Amino acid sequence: MKKILPVIIVLISLSLVGIIIIQLLWINNMVLLREEQVKHIVDDATKEVAEELAQHKGNYSSGGSAKLFPGLQPEDFSIEILKPISVGQRFSTGEIMQKIQKSFLKNNLKDIRFGFGLVSLGKAGVSRMERQSKDFVTFYEDSIRNYSSNVFIVPPSGTAGENLSADEMLIVTVPDYKNIVLKSLRGNIITAIFFTIIIVTAFYLTIRTMLRQKKLSEIKNDFINNMTHEFKTPLATISLAVDALKNEKVMGNAEKMTYFSSIIKEENQRMNRQVETILKAALMEKQEVQLLLRPLHIHEVIKEVVSNFTLQLEDKKGKAGLELNATNDLVDADEVHFSNLINNLIDNSIKYAKDNIPPHINVTTSSTDKKITIRLEDNGIGMGRETVKRIFEKFYRAHTGNIHNVKGFGLGLSYVKTMVEAHGGEIKVESILGKGSIFNIELPLKKV
Repeated sequence: MKKILPVIIVLISLSLVGIIIIQLLWINNMVLLREEQVKHIVDDATKEVAEELAQHKGNYSSGGSAKLFPGLQPEDFSIEILKPISVGQRFSTGEIMQKIQKSFLKNNLKDIRFGFGLVSLGKAGVSRMERQSKDFVTFYEDSIRNYSSNVFIVPPSGTAGENLSADEMLIVTVPDYKNIVLKSLRGNIITAIFFTIIIVTAFYLTIRTMLRQKKLSEIKNDFINNMTHEFKTPLATISLAVDALKNEKVMGNAEKMTYFSSIIKEENQRMNRQVETILKAALMEKQEVQLLLRPLHIHEVIKEVVSNFTLQLEDKKGKAGLELNATNDLVDADEVHFSNLINNLIDNSIKYAKDNIPPHINVTTSSTDKKITIRLEDNGIGMGRETVKRIFEKFYRAHTGNIHNVKGFGLGLSYVKTMVEAHGGEIKVESILGKGSIFNIELPLKKV
């Protein structure tokens, strides 16, 4: 598993990167293709309008000269009437705008901005703007973001003024045409991004699950090793005690019989406690622990639990100090479980004491109007950052070299955290490797 996991992660990562690159290339090609399509549609629409306008180009004026040529003097009438009417003379700016809008709508370009210019091309390259929409010049000058379509307006073949009318050009400019493209492809792009996110999420969950399975496998192996060690010791002791009871000298000595019988009983109780610990962990996993809450004075529980460790501390020449300064220590709690969690914390401090250095444990309390804080500080081996992060995980044990140098299943602090939270409280830990640990427990006081 250790060897194949990195290979699987690399292969999945390469596949994910490949899929994302393909998605990006596909989106880019789709955008480029759509841009060309939009340009082509604008060209077709412009050409269509130009052809429609060309139908009115090259015709001579009749009966409407005064309207088409205001200010025309009678002596000039015969000259001007021979000149074909230009598109700019025939149509107003608003009329041309309407024709372009109609053509765009016909070509599925609805509700888009545009500008147009109608240019008359004179001789010697001199051009004159006949008609133009607002902001046309601004749109036309920005050729990077805007697209312009230019179409000559050619009068129909065979008309009277085919060769006499001035050359004219219709220019239609569409600003920010790339935004039009992106809006039209918005659904496709969102879909592509959505499925890419799904793929990335699936990749993350897969890797996370694999790493978690690996971690659980390691925890399982540690637990089996620890459980084997924990049960092997009392079984060996019981076996020796039973063999001793078979000895004739022991059988004739009532005092020794009682001694070895008590050893068997103690070791049997020890095994029962270990089994109960595992069963409690199973109940906590199923959230089947039932708390019997009643008014409880925290200080009394702490004093009783600390007194139970007096012999162990004296054996290691250690001591436990109490500074119970909380003015109010009454809470609603389960006496058995609350005693157990304090017991586990103190037991942990003794287990992880430094070699050849007496353990010093200090328990202090303080209170506010709503909460009581219990602070347990020791001078043990302390913990590193990684251990502090994982200390409340089930079956996790901070190793100090030999996996069995500290007894237990790694359930103590997990149980403590579960019980504190079950009582509506919160637990935090501070620790420096080599300097000791501090556990802070906050519990709500009993409401009056």
